[in-house]
Amino acid sequence: MHRKDLPGNQSHVAFWVCLLGMLAASGNVALGQILMGGADQVVRLHNSDLAIFEAGESRDDLPCTVTSERAFLGFDLRFHSGFETRIPLAELAGNENLLTILFRVIPLGEGSLPTYFLQRIRVPSIEEEAKGDAVLQGGFDVGEGRYRVDWLMRDRSERVCSSSWEVEAVLPAKDHGMALRIAPNRADAMVSEQFREDPPIARDASDPPIKVKVLVNFAPQKASAATLRPIDTIALVSILRAISREPKFGNFSLVAFNLQEQRVVFRQDNAEKIDFPALGEALSSINPGAIDLKLLAEKDGATQFLGSLVAKEFDWQGKAKPDAMIFAGPKALVDTRVPEEDLKKVRDPGLPVFYMNYNLYPQVNPWRDAIGQMVRALKGYEYTISRPRDMWHAVSDAVSRIVKSRNGKQVASVSSK
Repeated sequence: MHRKDLPGNQSHVAFWVCLLGMLAASGNVALGQILMGGADQVVRLHNSDLAIFEAGESRDDLPCTVTSERAFLGFDLRFHSGFETRIPLAELAGNENLLTILFRVIPLGEGSLPTYFLQRIRVPSIEEEAKGDAVLQGGFDVGEGRYRVDWLMRDRSERVCSSSWEVEAVLPAKDHGMALRIAPNRADAMVSEQFREDPPIARDASDPPIKVKVLVNFAPQKASAATLRPIDTIALVSILRAISREPKFGNFSLVAFNLQEQRVVFRQDNAEKIDFPALGEALSSINPGAIDLKLLAEKDGATQFLGSLVAKEFDWQGKAKPDAMIFAGPKALVDTRVPEEDLKKVRDPGLPVFYMNYNLYPQVNPWRDAIGQMVRALKGYEYTISRPRDMWHAVSDAVSRIVKSRNGKQVASVSSK
């Protein structure tokens, strides 16, 4: 049994348990992992498993290679780490098998207790002459700190493969103000569902809740992409969650649109929280690779759609006016600017406007896009978000400006009386 380290920049998406080759083709793979118990809970293990962990020695009764993953900070402000395991298919040949993976993550601090995780993978029947490897992946999240991972895998014949390694999660000094989602020296299961419902948020009751309207262009990072992939939505959903979790915000309106398809995909008005499950269901209808030919035939259709959308969403007649407007999305590269007649309708919106531009490679594409040009014309603020720290600083700065704007209006209102 061998173990090696995988460079952290080789993985920027959540790990999933998977089997490649024959195992993946079977469609009979158990996905996910179970958090057996946190550091403050009692977990009962088989004596043989505990003995392997306590011995701290590698075993290769079941031949395998384990590759550990360095911890990296995701846009969800959680450190992600994990492993990849390769097993020769010849070792799994024969009737159906069951692989059990058990591992614990221990903070390397005095008095720290382990967190245990369990995975079970059902293996279909495999021919004796099978070639190649089965590949399994798993992961976990941690807060800042150093950890030891004790890992083992066994099959139905009680053959064991085991390994141990260390992982460190650390923020650069300039990012120490970031509010991470996991406390230091704690481990947790990876959250696999992007559009899960947010837990209740403790709102700031000292002032009336701030009303924000958010317009998000859910589109692929690459305009030529045929599908909207999880890697395209992770950052955008994380931006939305950062906004929804801000204690000073208490009223949300959301407009999710797709500029390529020139349509509004989801709308939610004046709600106490963002409905993420409903948003996720609505986004499943986006199909950038199947654009209506009528849309392609329309000259400047995308910018006309954007202009009409902005004119409509900035029209307060008969509607409650928000305290701020926030745009978010990848680069909206279209051939022309938003029509001037649409901008004239909102030239002075009377509230702060922001654009959180998700751009993984700003050095490749540094030019201001159609939404950025529009926000600039409205004297708004644009942020380029390429890394988690960019998102955190953008939301923090926007909140500060929104609070300052609303307080200034309240003082002006009192003074005029």
